[in-house]
Amino acid sequence: MACRSGCPTQDHENWGACTRAANLQVQPDIMGAPARRGWDGELKAYADARRQGLQPSGTTMPKIRQAVEAADA
Repeated sequence: MACRSGCPTQDHENWGACTRAANLQVQPDIMGAPARRGWDGELKAYADARRQGLQPSGTTMPKIRQAVEAADA
């Protein structure tokens, strides 16, 4: 089998020819800058909480805030 599994024709002589025919392209930036900043901010807040000895139940801001508030109480 020379073609990719998603090839509609399955008639290319090799995998490279099949891929070139499909004109596949790599998208360099799937997440936009605003989404990436939010993602990075959440991960930084999670890391900060872990450094304080807390164990949030997840990496989202509501879960991080809940762990910090529980520790403060």
